[in-house]
Amino acid sequence: MRKTLFFIILISLILTACGTPPPQAYSAYYFVTAPANATATPTPFQPQMAADDAIPQAILATATLPALVPTLTPIWTETPPPAQPTLAVIETPAPLLDAPESLVYLLLGSDLRPGSSYRTDTIVVAAIRPRDGQVSLISFPRDLWVNIPTVGLQRINTAYQYGEIYDYPGGGPGLLKDTILTNFGLAIDQTAMVDFDGFRKIVDTLGGVDLPIACPYTDWHLIDPSFDPEYEDNWSLYTVGPGIIHMDGDLALWYARSRQKSNDFDRGRRQQEVLRAIYKQTLSTNTLASLPQLYNDLNSSIKTDVGPGDVLALAPLAFQLNNADIRSYYVAGDLVTSWITPGGAYVLLPNTEAIQAMLAEALSPSARQEERQVFTVEVQNGSYNDGWETLAAERLNYAGYETSIGEADHRQYAATMLLDLSDDHDPQRASSLLAVLGLPETSLVTATDSDSPVDYILIVGNDYQPCFVPSELTP
Repeated sequence: MRKTLFFIILISLILTACGTPPPQAYSAYYFVTAPANATATPTPFQPQMAADDAIPQAILATATLPALVPTLTPIWTETPPPAQPTLAVIETPAPLLDAPESLVYLLLGSDLRPGSSYRTDTIVVAAIRPRDGQVSLISFPRDLWVNIPTVGLQRINTAYQYGEIYDYPGGGPGLLKDTILTNFGLAIDQTAMVDFDGFRKIVDTLGGVDLPIACPYTDWHLIDPSFDPEYEDNWSLYTVGPGIIHMDGDLALWYARSRQKSNDFDRGRRQQEVLRAIYKQTLSTNTLASLPQLYNDLNSSIKTDVGPGDVLALAPLAFQLNNADIRSYYVAGDLVTSWITPGGAYVLLPNTEAIQAMLAEALSPSARQEERQVFTVEVQNGSYNDGWETLAAERLNYAGYETSIGEADHRQYAATMLLDLSDDHDPQRASSLLAVLGLPETSLVTATDSDSPVDYILIVGNDYQPCFVPSELTP
């Protein structure tokens, strides 16, 4: 039973890699971090570059493709070629990253409808360190402009498709693995891909998933799953959060893959939110009763080379991990540069050295993460907002702090406070906690309680602002 459960847990890391977006029937991407009729608020995520923001030609003339072959001519650009291409030789692959104690999985999502083309629009690397009990999730944007072996310069999300079309050794997984190895020096051990219809079934079989949404999100949503997605009137704006939102398979799929009013960077953030929530849901005792149905759903929905023996080797880790053991990384921000190809396509140039530095960190054990789990933080909801204790706990988990949930004496706290009950009252440690939570130093209250089972108690008040940027909290 435990082996079967862990198989489901491992595959749950794949479940938000799910599909392509709805038709491009609406305006260019921009963020909505509040309901459409609310006062506009700043968003911490970088929006997609509009046509008017194109890089000046003077910059394009001097632009380079980091770690890609400067003399390599693309064999084609934005559409698949009509025939087998001439091989493009990659002469300068990126230095190989050293990860002797990490197991690296490539988690993919695509619309796998028979007879149609598809691209892996979701690419997440899960690096597992069994000895340290740590996992790193790394999201790659689909528009990353990379050197694909035998193909040339193209978006990373096309590599799998080309590998299948032209019978590359190992097929689509083989070419995408070699693309990541060539451009970033990251060796992938195994791959898994899910289709979004299977994702819906799995989430529904789990009884849905409770998703902590710290930042409200608004996007176009199909009014009913049975409606024709090609008809514009069948779509409406839909907002979720902040709060704990129970999602069925359809809503979870929408949250993980929609990007009409955001971009791929933000979608990567949301996908990792869903990954964490599904992992937590899979560990619940209610999952045991669903094991037979879950196995059937997974067996028909996942394409993977992860075998039973591979899963068995990781089984001891399954029930030791908590959300504080999972680090989140994103190929975004300073790691990429927006660019327009000569063919007019918007792509992202990789800053290869910076990406390699991030990958090296993700593959290594985090001493700070270990330090932060020496003590625990109990989170209590003293506000009138249901579920905000969980939102604050998730925020601490992203930063590597282990948390527990307690009950406040009342729910009329006007201000959020952090009670320091530790023996040493370390000011630096308390300041780090306050910084992660976005709280001022005045929120700290030092107290003495030798019988307290925890070192800190966070009481969430009505002034608490739950929205945060996960990439800024990685331990």
